[in-house]
Amino acid sequence: MTVSEAITVLEGQVYCGQENLSLEVVSACGSDLMSDVMAFVKDRVLLLTGLVNPQVIRTAELLDIHCIIFVRGKSPSMDMIDMAKESDIILGGTKLPMFIACGKLYEAGLKAGGTRLI
Repeated sequence: MTVSEAITVLEGQVYCGQENLSLEVVSACGSDLMSDVMAFVKDRVLLLTGLVNPQVIRTAELLDIHCIIFVRGKSPSMDMIDMAKESDIILGGTKLPMFIACGKLYEAGLKAGGTRLI
């Protein structure tokens, strides 16, 4: 699934990274705890979170995550958008709660990918 398709499924919007929406993702991780995200690490993953702070961008950089979708109508600050642009990270958002967003992506065909060990 492409990031563009995922955002459409989530009835979402894009805050930055429009030029990279054709990026393929094969799995998703939904969490507000960045320690859980670090334990989940997978290749070509889309991160869904309600946590809106710079630590989310730093975690994505560290784990080579190229797309973050904020749930529950949360939106990133301009500082976060600038950080994401510098790291080629796509930022999007949806009004859907985490549970529904994850379910919709799964229903649309986004399944678990292979775990990458660190």
